[in-house]
Amino acid sequence: MSKTVAEIVSTIAASVQLDKAAEWDPVGLQLGDPRASVQGVAVCHEVTPELLRRVIAAEVDLLVSYHPLLFRPVTKLVSGPGPAGRAFDLIANGIALVVVHTAFDIMAGGSADALAAALNLTNITGFGPAWGRDAVKIVTFVPPAAADDVADAMANAGAGAIGSYSNCSFRSEGVGVFHPAASASPHVGVVNSLNYEPEVRLEMIAPETDVDLVVAALVRAHPYEEPAYDVVPTRSNAGFIGRQGTLEEPMPVATLADRVSDRLGGTVRVAGSGMVHNVAVVPGSGGAFLGQTDADVVVTGDVNHHQARAATARGVAVIDPGHAATERPGAQALYALIAKSVDAIDMTHIDQDPWKER
Repeated sequence: MSKTVAEIVSTIAASVQLDKAAEWDPVGLQLGDPRASVQGVAVCHEVTPELLRRVIAAEVDLLVSYHPLLFRPVTKLVSGPGPAGRAFDLIANGIALVVVHTAFDIMAGGSADALAAALNLTNITGFGPAWGRDAVKIVTFVPPAAADDVADAMANAGAGAIGSYSNCSFRSEGVGVFHPAASASPHVGVVNSLNYEPEVRLEMIAPETDVDLVVAALVRAHPYEEPAYDVVPTRSNAGFIGRQGTLEEPMPVATLADRVSDRLGGTVRVAGSGMVHNVAVVPGSGGAFLGQTDADVVVTGDVNHHQARAATARGVAVIDPGHAATERPGAQALYALIAKSVDAIDMTHIDQDPWKER
């Protein structure tokens, strides 16, 4: 029996944790009908014109791409050159598109880890937080006996999800103090008196988009006539775009550059010199992360002149093999992940780097 697009997306999301992607990143189902039946799946690095021709010829129903096709809002979808034209052609041929991008960079075993593994790095740690979508922390104060009911109601409305964990909350005991007016009908306490009641401070995070639903659920489940609660904007639980590790032994920058060229393909640009042991890697465009690591050298793509100057001034060398090259190990890891759950065609080698060696 075939699966639907939604079922396959759900399977992918269970591993990749799409909600951990950078807030600007359009991951998830980007094109297609979630209810459509899927007979064939392909996995690619990027939806280029050549890839589009290949995937249409393969007659698949679902394409899983590392790179987003549509990064910015569009006002029309018309067949022709450019991302919007390719999006039209995918839709016209009944091909849904799922994107993983920074969510896959971040995940354990994803693009960043694959790049580190390709260079034989060990003692791996993460760096370079990728802050997710706007979030809030919702705090309320509830009688101990009602804490579970209120937390469950908030979780069912979208609060308390952190990565692979659900119903996450923090609870601390304290004393609530209040003076009910004569017109009040308090759940506990006495009107016209200052009351001291044991309470639990209950804290849960939620996506900013779900805050209204969560607050409404909180109020419905809370036993108090007038529940107290706070909604606090927050940044929390970021994943890490980059990885830092060590080489098996120190080596000159030029020797590591040769390894990068050999493992990732093509030529590299090098800024800086000397011996290096601690290496940081960022798949894709990592110039903005050069100042976030104390490594001896950073391997990443799309580094500009001023970023390289600033890095070498701090004593950090840079090896830039290009954007696509740093993502190739990750694209291959993506295919391996998808192939564990569905039969899929490997099209990750069709990355068509726009830069040509001369």
